[in-house]
Amino acid sequence: MGVDYYKVLQVDRSAKDDDLKKAYRKLAMKWHPDKNPNNKKDAEAKFKTISEAYDVLSDPQKRAIYDQYGEEGLKGQVPPPGAGGFSGMSTDGGSTTFRFNPRNADDIFSEFFGFSSPFGGMGDMGGSRGGPGGQFPRHVFGDDIFSQFRGAAGGEGSTSMPSRKGAAIERTLPCSLEDLYKGTTKKMKISRDATDATGRPTTVEEILTIEIKPGWKKGTKITFPEKGNEQRGVIPSDLVFIIDEKPHTVFKRDGNDLVVTQKISLAEALTGYTAQLTTLDGRSLTVPITSVISPTYEEVVKGEGMPIPKEPTKKGNLRVKFNIKFPTKLTAEQKTGIKRLLTSS
Repeated sequence: MGVDYYKVLQVDRSAKDDDLKKAYRKLAMKWHPDKNPNNKKDAEAKFKTISEAYDVLSDPQKRAIYDQYGEEGLKGQVPPPGAGGFSGMSTDGGSTTFRFNPRNADDIFSEFFGFSSPFGGMGDMGGSRGGPGGQFPRHVFGDDIFSQFRGAAGGEGSTSMPSRKGAAIERTLPCSLEDLYKGTTKKMKISRDATDATGRPTTVEEILTIEIKPGWKKGTKITFPEKGNEQRGVIPSDLVFIIDEKPHTVFKRDGNDLVVTQKISLAEALTGYTAQLTTLDGRSLTVPITSVISPTYEEVVKGEGMPIPKEPTKKGNLRVKFNIKFPTKLTAEQKTGIKRLLTSS
């Protein structure tokens, strides 16, 4: 009966990548030999087994073979049929076997936690540590460094990794006023650098779906956490889309209100005017105005502005402004007639 890697990492067989990382982080910190100076031999053996379990289960190819044939099949003691393409496969006399070469436990630890120089080897497991007597200086490795990872070994605080996060990547997302009035869905295709399950660099393409809510304003930010390029020792940047409002041919936005300017004659300003408008959602809107329209006059239509995001059932107002066209000249008779009418009123 071979080693049960799932039992070693204390996860079930359906464990996802995040589950494996969490389990490895906890157990590797608990059983690292330098964390157990009084029980180093047993700690090294457990640390090596933990590292091997994580190496196998975090690699889709190795895990698939292990799940089907167990440790014996993985290490070549059983020839799995039809499992071609596995790294380390060799053919001798027509029979297929697998050469399993476990990775150095220190290398896995270094790659996982982002340390390269302090983690060269593991004593009897290959390589030698830096510093006098094969030990790391206390300020480089030991109590100080493990204090950064408290909680990884269960209930000792909060888990923290010494990685910095890349600066956010911001991109403008132009939207029409109709989009911001009715709401819409936009799909953005992104391409970013990443590493596959074996640690090799690759390019990942992904389509992000952005739900534009009715009433959103210019400057609204939509954040996709950690969608930037992956780099060693750096937490991927957040990708941030910032709403921008395209100019509209008819309406202007003022907060939650919509503003439209109508050109009218002086006669219409004095005798009455009916505005005919098409709303952003395609409705025909008739606005009769019986008041005398002065250059500063505004006709306010309640509830015909932009939707209010925090109160979806409510909208701002539509404000109708006017650009009054005055005649460039009047005859003497016209002047007399206008004067008479205005004076008599």
